[in-house]
Amino acid sequence: MKPRIAVLGCGYWGSNHIRTLKALGALHAVSDVNPARAEGFASEQDCLAIEPDQLFVRDDIDAIVMALPPQFHADLAVRAVEGGKDVLVEKPIALTVEDAERAVQAAKDNGRVFMVGHVLRFHPAFETLKGLIDKGELGEVRYIHSHRLGLGKFHTENDALWDLAPHDLSMILAITGTEPIEVRGEGAALLDNLSDFAHLHMRFPNGLRSHLFTSRLNPYRERRLTVVGTKAMAVFDDVEPWERKLAVYRHAVWQDSGQWAFTTNEPSYVAVAQGMPLTRELEHFIQCIETRAEPRTSGEEAIRVLRILTAGTVTHTTSNS
Repeated sequence: MKPRIAVLGCGYWGSNHIRTLKALGALHAVSDVNPARAEGFASEQDCLAIEPDQLFVRDDIDAIVMALPPQFHADLAVRAVEGGKDVLVEKPIALTVEDAERAVQAAKDNGRVFMVGHVLRFHPAFETLKGLIDKGELGEVRYIHSHRLGLGKFHTENDALWDLAPHDLSMILAITGTEPIEVRGEGAALLDNLSDFAHLHMRFPNGLRSHLFTSRLNPYRERRLTVVGTKAMAVFDDVEPWERKLAVYRHAVWQDSGQWAFTTNEPSYVAVAQGMPLTRELEHFIQCIETRAEPRTSGEEAIRVLRILTAGTVTHTTSNS
């Protein structure tokens, strides 16, 4: 029997969780501070609509997916795990490292699964890329850069860095297997005092460096992760169609008689099995509930991501600073 999962928060991303869990046969209830919104989804998906406060004490709910404004995640996650519920918390799981640590520790203390919605870790193209790196196809990884640009969404509590960067930081940490020893951030605020453009520069213990660029005021969409190795370079471009999402460039650079020489090659596109990352993420969550295994995107990883976000955040006192 599938675990009985409730979705708390019926906004844009919550609605995606609702429909996906319904398709997986694990949706039991929906909940929102707006009762009419919850009732609408309950009617549409043939499930229960439950008041938020009741979610944490009901015996017929095994787990809760939280898709809320991030300032509410930590307190409600603590309530959930103390009520015996496993949780999947959307990113970012909190707005401070301290709140994140409190929620993750509460899950440990109560023996509950704590998973974080770093959904791109479950993208087949990223999984394939990670496999190539692990097999040494790219050689030694020396540099990683990611661009996540577009127009919107705009939030009152978190800026472009906190809204857009967690996915890429999760992928970068999965590749490096370690936290950076140096983080430097740059930001620019155009609309109010929150950064609409943000850069992160990171240095890792083994000399690997990484650069991340996010923007919510960009005229075009870009969703690209580039990994530069000593043997080859790879690009995961989520804007491209499936057959071109993962490209490997086997360029060569060497010294010849004291001069640098290089060759360029056309990219080879790596076959990637099609699959919806959110479906795969929720299947993994269900599996972790059933087996009590540690999630691939654990609370500990989310804390590491928040440490980087905190170190790289640039504060602005006025809209034109």
